[in-house]
Amino acid sequence: MTTQSFATTVADWAVGLMETLGAPGAGVAIALENLFPPLPSEVILPLAGFTAAQGTLVLWQVLVWTTAGSVVGAVLLYGLGAWLGRDRLRNIVDRMPLVKLEDVDKAETWFNRHGDWAVLIGRVIPIVRSLISIPAGVERMPLTRFLLFTTLGSGVWNTLLVGAGYLLGDQWHIVEESVGVFQKVVIVVAVLLIVWWLVKTLRNPDRPRHARQR
Repeated sequence: MTTQSFATTVADWAVGLMETLGAPGAGVAIALENLFPPLPSEVILPLAGFTAAQGTLVLWQVLVWTTAGSVVGAVLLYGLGAWLGRDRLRNIVDRMPLVKLEDVDKAETWFNRHGDWAVLIGRVIPIVRSLISIPAGVERMPLTRFLLFTTLGSGVWNTLLVGAGYLLGDQWHIVEESVGVFQKVVIVVAVLLIVWWLVKTLRNPDRPRHARQR
């Protein structure tokens, strides 16, 4: 299945949910997107916004339900990470179709580097956003902080994409293309930052030790 045909299939599935359940259907779709990262939020959310623009759904209800769906999916992954632990969880993910172990590693690296704030920032970064809950659960991040940052980050991401779909109308699919470009930029920036950090560390191997002595 090509990327385009997969996106079309997801769009048809999301439309079916919204036709059946209304705004809660968009929430269900986003909850499942969190649990199964290959489902693209950049298709579901703008489509929900477009549907609201058509008058089929109410915009504020779409925003509330999609954010609630994001939080529910994130909490389930948090709980899974806390229950299974890092090694067992990696073994399970490695056997799952369409889910890349490298993506889990990226989310874990991001969390370890940025701490609790990784949950807030990670919710608006493609690839990382769906999986950042796993290392948060493994590391037993305080649940209240996890819920707060997840809700805030998800609210921002959902509002941006739903709002874009609402404003673009039948051109909502442009959002998917734009997010794809954004994702590539994020990956390039992340690689450059890692390279910069490695170069800096190799050039100054004794700096952390000296800093501790002072």
